[in-house]
Amino acid sequence: MFDWNDLRHFLAVARTGSTLAAGNALRVSQTTVARRIAALEAALGVILFERRQSGYALTPAGEALLTHAEAVDTATANFADAANHHIRQASGMVRLTAQEILTVTVLAPVLRDLRRAYPAITIELDTTDTVRDLAAGEADVALRSARRILGGGLVCRRLGDEPWTAYCSRSYAASNGVPRTVEALRGHPLIVGGGGRIWEIYKSFLEQNDLESAVAIHHASVTGILAAVKSGSGVAILPGFVADADPDLICCIPVPGGVERGVWLVTHERVRHVPHVRAVMDFLGEALARRPVRE
Repeated sequence: MFDWNDLRHFLAVARTGSTLAAGNALRVSQTTVARRIAALEAALGVILFERRQSGYALTPAGEALLTHAEAVDTATANFADAANHHIRQASGMVRLTAQEILTVTVLAPVLRDLRRAYPAITIELDTTDTVRDLAAGEADVALRSARRILGGGLVCRRLGDEPWTAYCSRSYAASNGVPRTVEALRGHPLIVGGGGRIWEIYKSFLEQNDLESAVAIHHASVTGILAAVKSGSGVAILPGFVADADPDLICCIPVPGGVERGVWLVTHERVRHVPHVRAVMDFLGEALARRPVRE
């Protein structure tokens, strides 16, 4: 029996006339396409293409089988469309938990688009730094910033790294310049805070770099810090996952030693296949993974 996936490669070569063009269309290497075609021919016991210097040309057998392959391709596309239609009919409540900083920045426009795509799904949003117990049913989906995700039965997708970096606003930079070294930071007002686990990041940063005396504002929340930086009040370290998408902010310097964290989309295996939960997981995952990033 042949591999059904090999039909994609057969169709791509038949349509483009070469393994190179087919590889570009399928986003695989030319070698992979050639290997797939050879495997399909071996499995079928039929030569599908003549290998010419100018490219691949269908043999009479290949011509005869092309119509059937195209029918399979059409049926597969129709099947996928039907599945997507079924998912888009999903309705119900999805309890989403996320840190406030993620909610008011990168998540806000994504939830707007989610509503347009799935009007029958209602989101109950829990903005907290407390890690909700998904296994106990405290939430259905979580957007988390963490070094790693712990817990039995959790299904995770890492959306990207979250390097913490020093930022200032464009208005601040125009008046005060951009600090490019830790030493230069001592001459700028620093904005810190965040509370709880976030404050530990700031505290460690200040102590390791002898910057306690440069602190000008201590906010209780990361959203407060972000607002202060955007207003031009000073410089702060912020998660790049959030700040890099903000055109009003300028990246100054990476935090020495780095803060090795990632942003994760998490659900529990108990609800991962519930249609409206799966729809939210898939939509958020795709949208957040392709968020704007700083070059």
